[in-house]
Amino acid sequence: MVQGSLKKAAPATAGRKPAKTTRPGVRQVAPKKANLIKQRKLTKKLTSGLVGKTERSLATKAGHLEILAGGKKDRLQKEKKKAQEGGKKA
Repeated sequence: MVQGSLKKAAPATAGRKPAKTTRPGVRQVAPKKANLIKQRKLTKKLTSGLVGKTERSLATKAGHLEILAGGKKDRLQKEKKKAQEGGKKA
């Protein structure tokens, strides 16, 4: 039995372009009422304080994070400076 002619494959398509890698962030409408403005300022102030405290505590525990100030590295440098100043005065 003779086989029929071979089917030709369709030419490969170029494919899809990748989607945008950076997408715009979520938009927030600024509050208009005075009460809401005060509320937003207060929450911003309180959350920034909390973030600062947690970063400081992480830095003191980790010690090797140069990004965060107040780590082991900074503490050791302060101790060296105090020892050098104490040695010069005596």
